[in-house]
Amino acid sequence: MTGFEIRRGFSEEHRERVALLFWQAFSGKLGKVMGPDEKALAFFEGVLNPDFALSAVTADGKLLGMAGYKTAGGALAGGGLKELAKVYGCFGALWRGLLLETLERDLEAETLLMDGIFVSEEARGQGVGSALLDAVCSEAQSRGLKKMRLDVIDTNPRAKSLYERHGFVGTGTVETGPLAGLFGFKFATTMIKRVS
Repeated sequence: MTGFEIRRGFSEEHRERVALLFWQAFSGKLGKVMGPDEKALAFFEGVLNPDFALSAVTADGKLLGMAGYKTAGGALAGGGLKELAKVYGCFGALWRGLLLETLERDLEAETLLMDGIFVSEEARGQGVGSALLDAVCSEAQSRGLKKMRLDVIDTNPRAKSLYERHGFVGTGTVETGPLAGLFGFKFATTMIKRVS
């Protein structure tokens, strides 16, 4: 696809669309924990952090997709119990926070951790995802890091194929065990790409 560029972060005018695209991409994984939709959208609209994002935007300003990453300084999908409580109340925040903690991934030395990548349905298959992955690779290199790491769930073979085409290699899996029915996937494959 031509006619788009990769930009750092996202503009405040895109915040609502960013939350919608994020939720469309990850509701299969998080829907039972973060639903209903309107509450999930309200939560993510409030916590998604442009400081840890790269966006694909058309010349006329339409957001096509985004890639997020996590560092010691923060992540695209942030927020904690305080932010959860604003949307779900105290009890709702507590049990959701405990479940979400099971999905948390630790940072590793010299590694940029991907924190989600998503492309709007109308832009899929047109090179947007590839451009975003290349941009995150460049971000890792600019930070002097040696590797990129991501986790892809078993129910998303299309994403896994994209990552493999871009040089990511599976290094192991993490199973969800008894929480598989709740999260909608049985395991996630950890994938690594060397960038320097």
